[in-house]
Amino acid sequence: MKEQVDYAIKMRDIKKTFGKVVANNHVNLELKKGEILALLGENGSGKTTLMNMLSGIYFPDHGEIYVHGQSVKILSPRDAFQVGIGMVHQHFKLVDVFTAAENIALGLDGKVTVNRKEVNQSVRELATKYGFDIDPTKKVYQMAVSEKQTVEILKVLYRGADVLILDEPTAVLTPQETEKLFAVLKNMKKAGKSIIIITHKLHEVLSISDRVAILRKGEYIGAVNTKETNQDQLTEMMVGHPISLEIERPKVKRGPERISVVDLTCKNQDGIKVLNNVSFSAYGGEILGVAGIAGSGQKELCETIAGLYPAIGGAVLYKDKNNKDNIKEEILGLNPDEISRKGISMAFVPEDRLGMGLIANMDMTDNIMLRSYKKRKGIFVDRKKPKELAKKIISELEIATPGADTPVGRLSGGNVQKVLLGREIASAPSVLIVAYPVRGLDINSSYRIYDLLNEQKKKGVAVIFIGEDLDVLMEVSDRVMVMCGGKISGIVDPKEVTKEDIGLMMIHVDGQEEDRHE
Repeated sequence: MKEQVDYAIKMRDIKKTFGKVVANNHVNLELKKGEILALLGENGSGKTTLMNMLSGIYFPDHGEIYVHGQSVKILSPRDAFQVGIGMVHQHFKLVDVFTAAENIALGLDGKVTVNRKEVNQSVRELATKYGFDIDPTKKVYQMAVSEKQTVEILKVLYRGADVLILDEPTAVLTPQETEKLFAVLKNMKKAGKSIIIITHKLHEVLSISDRVAILRKGEYIGAVNTKETNQDQLTEMMVGHPISLEIERPKVKRGPERISVVDLTCKNQDGIKVLNNVSFSAYGGEILGVAGIAGSGQKELCETIAGLYPAIGGAVLYKDKNNKDNIKEEILGLNPDEISRKGISMAFVPEDRLGMGLIANMDMTDNIMLRSYKKRKGIFVDRKKPKELAKKIISELEIATPGADTPVGRLSGGNVQKVLLGREIASAPSVLIVAYPVRGLDINSSYRIYDLLNEQKKKGVAVIFIGEDLDVLMEVSDRVMVMCGGKISGIVDPKEVTKEDIGLMMIHVDGQEEDRHE
């Protein structure tokens, strides 16, 4: 009987399938009362599916869920809240024009009208209790990403949750914001809350959790005490074999300037400057990492260079590797076809893989042909060479697919990313722009991508790498450019600064506080 009291959650023999895909195969998971449990696994291992069953989004095909020793049926998120379980998703579900307190009280049972003063006060008291820093009267659209996350967590606590599930909670936070979040989680743990964190950042797992549970290919591998394990052991449990966690940064003599961006300025549809006088250069034989919290202008920067986003001022100058006269060509304002017709060898791997990069219902061969079909001569299309290239990419990047004729929309996100990156690299670019290239990829695939970027660097390619994991950016990049609010707050040598230094640059630009509407 004592054991039942000690466990906040027990999931027994849980199975969930989607058609022929087995997402969770007879999984057993236990969460102790008052502990922080990290849930680890490669992409597709079933972590989010398992937590979606605990939070009422899915219902298991087989198995039992026990909350504080009692068997429960969780058919909806409302059912989950009634037994004290709340999940904070990676993508926030907030109403922008409402205040923090209004979002927190939204949807609660009770009167039609809400006493704002009472709600504001109760939210303020709840925030103070756990160490959150939040203004209950602040509108969501005025908030930083970390503040929005705070609202989501408070929303769960306000509904009385004793068990909190956080899905990739640090993905969009600076190192300083991550430290603040972890301090709050420790306060919640002291107050008796039980917390499950889904994450892929092993160093954070080791710093915040009490135990680590590992899933592999939908199956439960086991749980270990955090203080008794290390990154190598956790990685081996996740992947099934030992893997080196060292990211290579080969020494390559920096080549000539390939791209020069001068005072680049762009506005969005609301007239707000998303890029404000941005200037920098990218050189052959280097990886230029781009860091910044979400929405700092990274997306608009790479799309503008690639000819996909309009600018209102500035210049983007390109110098070809065969050009010995130091002549730079203006490419700002040209669309991708015009850039290609000029013989400029630039490749772009966008953040939106299936929206911008590939066509989901076309197979890999046809998606590869998208890069070259306009250059064909005659009315017939030669599929032989593209198909050979598709097979080569499948083999070299270990893409999990039945074959080159399978529509790319049927592949997992990680494999779609490999198809896109493989196609772009195959075009032998002199400038390669990649936006979040390892998002959605497992550890094995991520390290293969880092190797591919380094191979391009060794060939003299100028690689612009927009990433979200600061540890990775600092390990793989030769220089790191930090963006904040559409401006560059600095370009640094990652070997000479700390992660905390970059974190501060991500939230502050010295001497640049002018209005973005001007």
